Amino acid sequence: MKQRSLGNTGIQVSEVGFGAWQLGNEKDWGKMTENEAISLVHTAMDSGCNFFDTAPNYGDGKSEELLGKAFKGKRDQVVISSKCGHHPNDEQNFEPSKLILSVEESLRRLNTDYLDSLLLHNPPFSTLDGNSHQFEVLRKLKEQGKIRAFGASVDTGKEMFELLNQTQSQIIEVMFNLFHQEPAAAIKSAQSQGVGVIAKVPLDSGWLTGKYDANSTFNGIRSRWSVEEIERRGELVEKVRRILKTDDISMVHGALQFILSYSEVSTVIPGARDIQQFNQNRSASQGRLSKELINELKGLWEEEIKDNKLTW
Repeated sequence: MKQRSLGNTGIQVSEVGFGAWQLGNEKDWGKMTENEAISLVHTAMDSGCNFFDTAPNYGDGKSEELLGKAFKGKRDQVVISSKCGHHPNDEQNFEPSKLILSVEESLRRLNTDYLDSLLLHNPPFSTLDGNSHQFEVLRKLKEQGKIRAFGASVDTGKEMFELLNQTQSQIIEVMFNLFHQEPAAAIKSAQSQGVGVIAKVPLDSGWLTGKYDANSTFNGIRSRWSVEEIERRGELVEKVRRILKTDDISMVHGALQFILSYSEVSTVIPGARDIQQFNQNRSASQGRLSKELINELKGLWEEEIKDNKLTW
C-alpha cells in the first residue's frame, strides 16, 4: 500500500484508509460478528492499511471497542483518528466538558492512551474559530499528550477555508467525491499550509460503487433520498460508468482513483462490510486515472452538479 504524509504532522498514512463506521453498526450496514470485524481489521493491517477512522457514535461506541480489540498488541502499527461532539446516544454536544469526557471514553474503548488524530465531528460553523472553547480543549489535549494532532470533520469547502484561516488545525476531514467536488480549491489550499486532508464519503454512500440505480429503494439512513433524487443520482451513475468504460475501469476504482489524483489528499476512507469489499477498495491504490478521464469527470461535475448540488 502506498503511503502519504498527513500534512506536516510527521505521520505517514496509507493512501487508502479504513472507514470504520460499519463496525458494530448493524442498523445501517447489516450484521457482522465480532470475530468477522476483527478479522477484517487484521486483513486491512496485513495489506498495509494503517489509517483507521472512527467515532464515538459509530455503532453506539462499538466501532471503537472492536478496533481496540483488533489493535491489542499492535498499537504501534496503526494510526487512529477519532472524533468528538457526536455521542453514542445520538446526542450532539460540543460543550468543553462533554468533549473531554468523550475523548476519555474513546481512549478507554480503543484501549490506548493517545489518539493520533482527534476531530470535532461536524461542529457548528460558529465554533470554527481558533479562539473558541472547543479548540482550546483540543490544544490542551495535545499538550497533555492525549492526542498527536487535531482538526475537524466537515462537509464543505467553506468550512475548510474557515478552519484554515481561523484555527491551528493540522488535519481536516472533508466530504469529497465525484459528486461532491466543491471542496477541491480548499483542499489545494490545505496542502500549502501543511494541513493533512482526509477524504470522507468517497463512494457517495454506495452510489459510486455502481450497485444502485434510478430504481433502487432504501431503508435506514439511506432512506433520506427522495424519488427525484434517486432518479437523478441513477442518471449520473450511468454517465460516470460510460466515462470509465473507455479505459475499462470499475466504478469503485474510478471513484477512489479520482480522489487520489489529488496529491493534496493524504488518505481516503471508504468503508467495507467484508474482506472482498476491502480488497476492492485497497486495490484502487495500484492504479491511476489518465488525465483525460480526470478532466472528463471534473467536467461532469461542472456541467451537471456544480450549480445544482446533490443532497448528501
